[in-house]
Amino acid sequence: MDKDTQRISDFRQLVHRLNEIGDKKNIAIVWAEDDHTLQAVARAAEAGFANPILVCSEQTAKAYSGKYETVVAQNPQEAAEIAVQMVKQNKADALMKGFVNTDVLLKAVLHKEHGILPKGNVLTHITAAKINDYPKILFFTDPAVLPFPTQEQRVEQVKYLSHFCHAFHVEQPKIALIHCSEKIDERHFPYTQGYQEIKKMAENGAFGNCIVDGPLDLKTSCSPEALATKKIESPIKGEADALCFPDIEAGNVFYKTITLFSQAETAAVLQGTDVPVVLASRGDSVESKFYSMALAAIISNNKQ
Repeated sequence: MDKDTQRISDFRQLVHRLNEIGDKKNIAIVWAEDDHTLQAVARAAEAGFANPILVCSEQTAKAYSGKYETVVAQNPQEAAEIAVQMVKQNKADALMKGFVNTDVLLKAVLHKEHGILPKGNVLTHITAAKINDYPKILFFTDPAVLPFPTQEQRVEQVKYLSHFCHAFHVEQPKIALIHCSEKIDERHFPYTQGYQEIKKMAENGAFGNCIVDGPLDLKTSCSPEALATKKIESPIKGEADALCFPDIEAGNVFYKTITLFSQAETAAVLQGTDVPVVLASRGDSVESKFYSMALAAIISNNKQ
């Protein structure tokens, strides 16, 4: 199989690739008490890439006894603590948020003594999106966790983005550092000055085989026509595989826009933790949660 055909360009190909790998991942579901989560779990188990472990109430455990592995918890907080402990004991390859508040889960994940964020690691949120008329999956960060990344945090974000792209068999991913224009503005947007250091790091191989450029706006990152119209030279060539947004506001608005107006398919996980954490919203669709489990499985399969 040549390198072009190996690339994973949509979520259906991702599920197919996981089936080819044939390595089931133990995914602990934190407080598996809502229909959407349980439906996504059923799809992942049926697709063959997940061995779900329901950390749930006694009632749910009885209902799914014999179908999935279950661990009884008395409440969402205890469920989060049990699931995190399973990671520490190498019993879970990934975590998935069920019907539990995000702050409850993160409290267990980030606990200084018993949590799963190693000291010095940067916690951030990576989204994969398949947008209508864009020919490949587009990764971006961060719409959910880091309000305004420091230079050090942004460096880690670029590292994660490169890793995700490589896990999807993108041989030399193109990563765009996003701004509202293509000009460095140290006075009003000091982070654009930091983009230059990140570009040099990429040139020196700090993120593996990849191309990093910026500042670029969204259109010049993802449209060869826009790049040509502006007469801008960029190694991204309007064909970005990944976008690094300057702050949570830009990332979140982009996420909400593509899902509302373009009906984009999305999947997302937390990075920086010992294992991928699916931090799905309780309002996310079954499909989004299913694809997020698949994303967690492929990233778990390609640990750095």
